[in-house]
Amino acid sequence: MELPPVVESIHLAKATRLPMQAKATVEVEAGKGIVGDRYHGTRHRHVTVQSRESLNEAAAVYGREVPSHLTRRNLTVSHGIIPRDPGSLLRIGDVLLEAVRVAAPCKLLDDTIGAGAQEALRRRAGTVFRVLEGGTISVGDAVVGVSSPAPRPG
Repeated sequence: MELPPVVESIHLAKATRLPMQAKATVEVEAGKGIVGDRYHGTRHRHVTVQSRESLNEAAAVYGREVPSHLTRRNLTVSHGIIPRDPGSLLRIGDVLLEAVRVAAPCKLLDDTIGAGAQEALRRRAGTVFRVLEGGTISVGDAVVGVSSPAPRPG
């Protein structure tokens, strides 16, 4: 039986272009995001989550390692697929997250990682979530996909 995914790393930045800082534990507020992060208090972009598995796929396309802190995502989980469908729920530690949209890789990645990184991360750059229930998230916390949205008639 495969072990559940766990939080491999946590990163945040106080402002848009500042370097990401590694953290062992962060406080997450419902409706606001990670305390101390540049997106804390924004409307929907509270927490970004990516998978090490997706970063490894991007590295294979890119031809060299894609370090998790340089992708500018907040949480990197050890393995598995991060839900992308709006409304999908993810539980990490005490925190309940709801998927808002795919986190599109930005041009800044070509500056921080190297030319071609943005393209290698396309469809592999994780998901933007809003925080429904706050709490703490720590490296090593289990990650559980709670549900997916109901199929839409059509």
